This record gives sequence, C-alpha cells and structure tokens, in this order.
Amino acid sequence: MAPINTSNSYAVVQKQYSDTSELPGAAYTTRRDPYPSRFSESPKKLWLERHEPVIKGRELSGPLSAAQLDEFEEKGFLFLPNFIHGAALEELRQEIRKLMNQEEYLTRDFSITEPQGNEMRSLFAVHFLSNTLKKLSEDPRLTGAVKQILGGETYIHQSRINYKPGFAGKGFNWHSDFETWHAEDGMPAMHAVSASVIMTDNHEFNGPLMLVPGSHKVFVPCVGETPENNFRHSLKRQEVGVPGEQALTRLIEKGGIESVTGEAGGLILFDCNVLHASNANMSPDPRSNVFFVYNRRDNACQQPFAAPGPRPEFLAHHSDKSWSP
Repeated sequence: MAPINTSNSYAVVQKQYSDTSELPGAAYTTRRDPYPSRFSESPKKLWLERHEPVIKGRELSGPLSAAQLDEFEEKGFLFLPNFIHGAALEELRQEIRKLMNQEEYLTRDFSITEPQGNEMRSLFAVHFLSNTLKKLSEDPRLTGAVKQILGGETYIHQSRINYKPGFAGKGFNWHSDFETWHAEDGMPAMHAVSASVIMTDNHEFNGPLMLVPGSHKVFVPCVGETPENNFRHSLKRQEVGVPGEQALTRLIEKGGIESVTGEAGGLILFDCNVLHASNANMSPDPRSNVFFVYNRRDNACQQPFAAPGPRPEFLAHHSDKSWSP
C-alpha cells in the first residue's frame, strides 16, 4: 500500500474546516498549523505528509554509521545493544531503584501511579532529580547520535522513568509523541528524538516497546478535543491524541509491527513521530526504561496548538530554565 498523496493535504484538511472556529484548538490559537489534530469529527484524509526530513545532520561526525542513519531514516527507530554495561549499568539500576522507592514522590504531580493501585508507573523530570541521570543524558555517545539525527543544538524537552512492575504494569495505547507535544506543548515541528535506555531485560512477555516502521513519515490527525488538565488522566491512560483504527490498520499493513527486545543496557533511539505502544506486563519480571527527549533549540515550544493551556514544566521543559520539585 502506498501512502496517500498528501502534497495538498494541508489545504484539504483546512478546507474541511474553513471557518476558524471549527478548527481543532481554535479556542486557543489562530496560528497556521501545519499538523492540525484533535478534530471534533473524523477528517477525510487519514494522514498528512511529513514536512521535515528525518535525518538533518548526516554530514556531522558522530557515533552512528551511515548504515545506522539509513535504518533510522527508513524505520523511524534504531536499537543499539550494550550501550551501557558492567559497573556503569549497575550504578544506574541502583539509582533508579532509589528514585522509584522515594515515598515522598508518590503524592507529587511528577510521579504517576498505575490506573489501578499505587505502583509507580512513571517518574518525570528525572535528569533534574538525579545527578547520575543528568550525567547519562549528557553522555557524548548519546548527544552525538542525537545531533547527527537532528542536525543542531538540543535541550531536553522531557525526561522520565517508565516502570512496569511484574504482573501489574499496564500498557500504553498507540500514539505519536509529536502529536501530543505539538497539540499540548506547542512543539512546532518534528525536530525531536527520544532516547530510551533499557534498565531491565525487555522480553516479549513484560511489555516491550512496539513500533510501526515507517509510520514516522506521515502525521495522523486524531479525533477528540483536549480537555483541560488532560495530563492528569492521559499519563495513566491516554484516550485523547490516539490515532484511529483505520489509519493504524493501513500503516501496520504497510510497515508491520516490531517489538524492541534486548538485554539491560541497550539503547533505543526513535523519531518523535513514529507510532508506538506497549502491552501490559504479563510476566513476573519488571520492565524499567529511562527516557530522554531531545528537542532542537530552534524548535522550542510555543503556545499549545490544540489545548487550553501548556502542560506543567515537569512534562515540557523550557530550553533555558531549570526545574525543581
């Protein structure tokens, strides 16, 4: 199946909603939006063409080979095993256990528990909470690879630990991170990349990351207007900003689904717009990953494109400001 010819998709979608009041987020912004989403009804086009190139710094030196950059460009993600190992890996695992066991975090906004129960699901802004994780986020092998992909200076838009306890860890619905960051954080363009360091073995039974290869090449508009303070619900279970089943089916028919499994210490790099999800943890083995989201400095977030107001700073950091709990 070939992607829909979307050279004039933007115009088509805008024509459907020619009255500005009918555009998603119209109550919040009147800016021209290259990636409109959060519609009140299903748009006629399943997806829009991506405007930005995937690889912007191919000419820059760095740890990624030409073949690895090609793979990332084609699939939207890349897995690098043994990124961290030995004593360095054990130090990181101890640090994560310490952070996830901080009882005082459980009642704070930047700590998200499972939809049912008090098990911690996600902990945000971790490079501000931990010098060890801040040092990891600045590892030249990591920042060098990110610069090759994004082609410019970056800052951390978001950092977090995702944790799925054995038997209790729930899944994450299919979504594009960029759709959320664009609609709710005001990220203008697709100049961001996520780096996930797996801290425990990720296998087929404990809810590994699943991705749709090639889905990053198009933008899938979503249906459903953004409620106020949507993050309070969406971080437990995302229901707004989820692509429709028809678009998902066609993209999966074209690209399939790949799950990233591997031993602790591996690194997953994935494009901000690639569709991804994960199943519940059906095993006794916990799954823990550390995420750093790098955004290009010239792509700093503005006002949200389709939300009543910006999300809290622990979810969307500013390029020139630190954060403290």
